[in-house]
Amino acid sequence: MRSPWLSKLSLIFGPRPPLNWLLLCLVSVLVLVALLGSFSSDEIASVTASVGPDYSNYRRLKEQALSDYLELKNLGADRVKDFDLCGKERENYVPCYNVSANLLAGFKDGEEFDRHCEVSQDQQHCLVRSPKDYKIPLTWPSGRDVIWSGNVKLSKDQFLSSGSMTKRLMLLEENQISFHSDDDLIVDGVKDYSHQIAEMIGLGSDVELHEAGVRNVLDIGCGFGSFGAHLLSLKLMAVCIAGYESTGSQVQLALERGLPAIIGNFISRQLPFPALSYDMVHCTQCGIFWDDKDGMFLIEVDRVLKPGGYLVLTSPKSRQQQSKGSVSSPFEDFTRKLCWNFLAQEEETFVWQKTTDAQCSSKQGSVPVCNREDGQSYYKSLGQCISGTTSKRWIPIQNRSSGSLGSDELGLHGINPEDFSDDLEFWRSSLRNYWSLLSPLIFSDHPKRPGDEDPMPPYNMVRNVMDMNANYGGLNTALLEARKSVWVMNVVPIGERNTLPVILDQGFAGVLHNWCEPFPTYPRTYDMLHAKGLLSHLASERCSMVDLIFEMDRILRPEGWVIISDKVGPIERARTLVTQLRWEARVIDLQNGSDQRLLVCQKPFVRK
Repeated sequence: MRSPWLSKLSLIFGPRPPLNWLLLCLVSVLVLVALLGSFSSDEIASVTASVGPDYSNYRRLKEQALSDYLELKNLGADRVKDFDLCGKERENYVPCYNVSANLLAGFKDGEEFDRHCEVSQDQQHCLVRSPKDYKIPLTWPSGRDVIWSGNVKLSKDQFLSSGSMTKRLMLLEENQISFHSDDDLIVDGVKDYSHQIAEMIGLGSDVELHEAGVRNVLDIGCGFGSFGAHLLSLKLMAVCIAGYESTGSQVQLALERGLPAIIGNFISRQLPFPALSYDMVHCTQCGIFWDDKDGMFLIEVDRVLKPGGYLVLTSPKSRQQQSKGSVSSPFEDFTRKLCWNFLAQEEETFVWQKTTDAQCSSKQGSVPVCNREDGQSYYKSLGQCISGTTSKRWIPIQNRSSGSLGSDELGLHGINPEDFSDDLEFWRSSLRNYWSLLSPLIFSDHPKRPGDEDPMPPYNMVRNVMDMNANYGGLNTALLEARKSVWVMNVVPIGERNTLPVILDQGFAGVLHNWCEPFPTYPRTYDMLHAKGLLSHLASERCSMVDLIFEMDRILRPEGWVIISDKVGPIERARTLVTQLRWEARVIDLQNGSDQRLLVCQKPFVRK
C-alpha cells in the first residue's frame, strides 16, 4: 500500500518525488515518533479537538497544534517566507486618509481631509510595527484611567497646549497618562455636566437617561473620551466619532482607554449609519460650523437622530453667537426648518429635540422630504432632504420598551422572532466555547498540562472587540449576558442584509463597512476580532483575502486574538496566510458533520 506521506508529496512534486525528499520524509516520521513518545497514551488518544456544546480540554488542543505544525512542515510550508515589517513611518498608518494625494486628486474646501479609498492606493503587504515604547494596555477598568503614553501619538507639547479643562481631566507622568475617575469629578466636571444635560431635557438626574429612551449616543469630537466613559458607567453606549488626525488623535486615545470610537467627518459625506440610528448627538467644541453648506450638517444630524432624540451642543463660540432663550440666524432658521424644538440653554450648553411628527417637515415645506429611503448609507454625499419619515421605525424614543426587543419591534425590522431567538441561543453556546479558547496555554509549552478542571480566562481578558460580520448582534448580547467586560463594534458588511438598524435599536455600537476597503481606525485598537462567514462573503464580492488579513493585523493589538468561522477551504487558505504574518494559528474541526471550521489565532508581540 502506498504511504500517505508519499501521496501528500505527490500532490506537490508529482508522482516521482526526489530522493532527498524521501529522506526528509523518513527523518520527519522519526521526529514525529520521538515527539509523540514523550506524551502518555491518554494524551495521544485524540489529535482532533471536538467542538460541540463544549470544546475539548486544552490537552487535546495542544496535541492538535503539534499535529498541525508537523503536517505543515512536512508539506513544505516552512519554505514560505514571512512578511516583513513596515517602515517606522507607518507606525500609526491609517489607509484612505492621505491629504497630499487627495489634494493632487482635486479635493479641496476640507474634502482633502475626508476618507478617499479610491485615491489612496498605497497599501503595502507589510506588518505595521508597534512604536518602540509600546506596552500591552492595562486590563479594564484600570486601562480606562491609566494608559501608556508611548502607545498613542500625543506629545508633551500637545498636551500642554490642550487647555485648562484637559489638564483637569488628565495628568501626564513619565511614561503614563492618567485620567480622573468619576469620583474625582465632583465639582465642575463630567458628572456635573452630565447631570446638567439631564435636567435640561426634563429629568431629575442622568441616571434617568436610559428610562427616558436614551440608550446610544453619538459623541462628535469626543476629546479624550471622559464624557463617553461616564455614560458607559450609566450603561449607555456612547460612540466617539472624530476626524482623522496625524497626531494627538481623539479616536486613538479613546480606543486606547477601551472606549468605543471610529474615524468619521462632517465634511462632504454621510456617516456610515442608517437613518434613525441614535437617541442623542453630542458635540462639545467639536469644531463644526453647523450653518455651513446650507445646513447640510444639521440635516445629517437629523438623519441619524431618532424621533424625539436630542442634539446637545456646548461651545464658547455658541455663547457669542446665541442669546438666552433663542439662537441667532442662520442656525435658528435651520433648526426651525427641521422642526426641532429648542428646549433649554444653560451657560454654553444648548439642547434641541427632534420632532416626533413625521409629517411636520411636509407641512412646513421648508426642507424637502426624501422621495426614497436609502437603506445603506455608506459614505454617500450629504443629503439635502429629510430622511426616515416613512420608515416603520419612526417611533419616538420615549415610547420604546426599556428591555430587549419584543416581537412587534422585531417585526418592524422584518425579523422572525424565532429566528432571532435561535440566533441568540447559538451565540450563548458559542461564547462559552470561544472563551475557553482564549488562553496562551493552547500555543505554549506550559509546564502544567491543562485539563478540564482548569479555570476559564478572566472576564476582562479582552476589552475592545469587533464582530466583523455581526448579523443581529447576537455575540454582543451573549457577551453582555455573560458579564464579560467588553464592548463590541458590530460591523455589517456592504452586500449582506442590512441588519444594522436592529443592532442599533438594541443600544449597541455598529457601523456599515465594505471589507474590500480598510476599516476607519488606527493601528493596534482592538483586542479581539471575530468573523463568521466573512471569508466566504469576501469571495462572493471578489475582494482580496490577503488584503483583509493584513488589515486585521493592522488593527489588532499585539497579543490580540482572532476567531474566524467559515468553510474548510477559506479557513485553510487563511491559516496559510496568517502563519506568514507570524500569528500562532490552528484549525478546530467542529466534528458535527459539516464543512465548517474554526481558525483560532493569536498575534505575537513583534518588535523587530
